[in-house]
Amino acid sequence: MSKKRYPRLFGILPFLGMLFLGGCKWTLIDSKGQVGIDEMNLIYISTGLMLLVVIPVIIMAFVFAWKYRASNKDATYTPEWAHSTKIEMVVWGIPLLIIIALGYVTYVSTHHLDPYRPLDHEKPPITIQVVALDWKWMFIYPEQGIATVNKIVFPANTPVNFRITSDSVMNSFFIPALGGQIYAMAGMQTQLHLIANENGEFDGISANYSGAGFTGMKFKAVATSDADFAAWVDEVKKSPKQLDAATYQALAKPSEKNPVELYSSYAPNLFQTIIDKYEGMNPGKGVHHEEKEVASSMEGMDMGKHSAAGAEE
Repeated sequence: MSKKRYPRLFGILPFLGMLFLGGCKWTLIDSKGQVGIDEMNLIYISTGLMLLVVIPVIIMAFVFAWKYRASNKDATYTPEWAHSTKIEMVVWGIPLLIIIALGYVTYVSTHHLDPYRPLDHEKPPITIQVVALDWKWMFIYPEQGIATVNKIVFPANTPVNFRITSDSVMNSFFIPALGGQIYAMAGMQTQLHLIANENGEFDGISANYSGAGFTGMKFKAVATSDADFAAWVDEVKKSPKQLDAATYQALAKPSEKNPVELYSSYAPNLFQTIIDKYEGMNPGKGVHHEEKEVASSMEGMDMGKHSAAGAEE
């Protein structure tokens, strides 16, 4: 008796294991940003289209096995049967239609969810420059003249234009609750456009293994009201810390589980300087010439603003 019970027990073990999934966070299908919602809908649509084939096939496998079992003497026996036009039309026609539908959905979503594509929104975006370091994230706010480490704050319902690079090995910038991830590479600038549909604090991670401190390479992304964002910027501007060249050189050294740091100012043209230092190692792989000119002009304007603000103070 005991030998017969064990196979049944082993059969239900996978279902018992599913109970442990109750504590999992389904962040990717509970997105708080429009980009993540669009990506989630794409997953649902693609899965649904594919299940149009999968589910009938699974059902027919059981139905045919039952209907044509050896003990069923009423089943039609046709050993010479070889072809059916109707069956061929169903077997080839339905998958063809599904592939066409998937191709259309893929084409539209690929362009709509292009990480380089600015989001369509009535509010003007804010820009945050991202630098992947060992093993921490540095953020520069060129419009506000501040910088942070392992924390970003931005207003909800406002597009955020991330400009991303690395001053170390290749990494991957990812805020799962908002959707989308893109690589950070030395000597190159990548882009990612996200938006938070509501206030909240979201986890940011590195999605590409980058060494010993990889597991601690995390940051907080906080979406808040416009008023709270302005108050936070004012608070950071009062910080005694300044991200000058010497401070950055110390910050760029490998460190694990780096605490949040706030800087009231940063070295001129820091983001572009980090990109340019690798161009000799990666010829032809830097940002486009036009983008460099725009970035340089923006930094120049920012430095003029910083100088004017300093003069007024």
